[in-house]
Amino acid sequence: MRHLELHILQSVPVACLNRDDLGSPKTAVFGGVQRARVSSQCWKRAIREYCGELLPQHFKGERTRLIVEPLRDIFINTYGLDEATALVKANDLAEGLAKLDKDAAKKNKLQTKTLFFTSRSELEALAAIAVNNENIKKHAKTFAQSLCTDAADIALFGRMVASAPELTLEGAAMFSHALSTHKADNEIDFFSALDDLQPSEETGAGMTGTLEFNAAAYYRFCALNLDMLADADHLGALSPDERQGIVAAFVEATLKAMPVARKNSMNANTMPAYVLCVLRDSGQPVQLVNAFEKAVYSPDGRGYVEASIKRMEEEYQRLENTWGLTAVETIRMPLQSLGELLQGVRRHVR
Repeated sequence: MRHLELHILQSVPVACLNRDDLGSPKTAVFGGVQRARVSSQCWKRAIREYCGELLPQHFKGERTRLIVEPLRDIFINTYGLDEATALVKANDLAEGLAKLDKDAAKKNKLQTKTLFFTSRSELEALAAIAVNNENIKKHAKTFAQSLCTDAADIALFGRMVASAPELTLEGAAMFSHALSTHKADNEIDFFSALDDLQPSEETGAGMTGTLEFNAAAYYRFCALNLDMLADADHLGALSPDERQGIVAAFVEATLKAMPVARKNSMNANTMPAYVLCVLRDSGQPVQLVNAFEKAVYSPDGRGYVEASIKRMEEEYQRLENTWGLTAVETIRMPLQSLGELLQGVRRHVR
């Protein structure tokens, strides 16, 4: 399997990038100690949105339950159907793909039960196949199976449809949860707000509250199956130049995108301190997270990044020497620039 790996070290200040159901920053125990954690799905959403800014003509997937009305409008505007007929066909197609939400329908809301990751071009292609079919509901999944997606975000991040497993598409990108390289405890921020119109003789705050936060140096890992990305189910219909641009945009977004939680009160936008990009022609992606199985410590106040870089490079060399893991090319930032890294990545995309 031809693939690329991104091993990223990134230091983040006071933040709550990813919360659990109680509003606390997510954590995990690794190596016997608590680590700060950001879930893969949290960072993937930020990356997907950033990709859409870099290359909107290719990153056009939308995760939504609201596919009925767009389908209805396509039947009306493209094929000249009357509104009633168009709505019946759109409902049947949506029901066949992802099941309609009957409770929402009672409130005149046209939506499916589950989120459906699709694109405008896919909906147009489905409508073109279904417009003259008399049994749309029965054949909807067959219609969808015949599609070749041109939405890069669907090809990269995949699609899972619980009600229709045959529509599931495995994503070419693989992510792990980001973990701090060191022990990390959540802390509590006590805050108060003053009432601007409160009489001067009255004392006390207008409100008080608490928020949890942490600060951490994260190890992040991402890999991309370059062979899968070019197959017929993914982006095989595109040209090599288009695929190169998509992969470059994906890599840039992965390095630059940040989750936006509490961005106005705990802005944590930073750039990675160190990136190791590994390109291989065979084998499977391998993480370097075990470099930090024994938590990094900073007793002398020198920080975590420098020691984490040393640990990660040692783990990379150990795996290479012990297991014979060979790379076609390795690129390191900041030893090389982002432009040089993206140029190197492009060379390996067919």
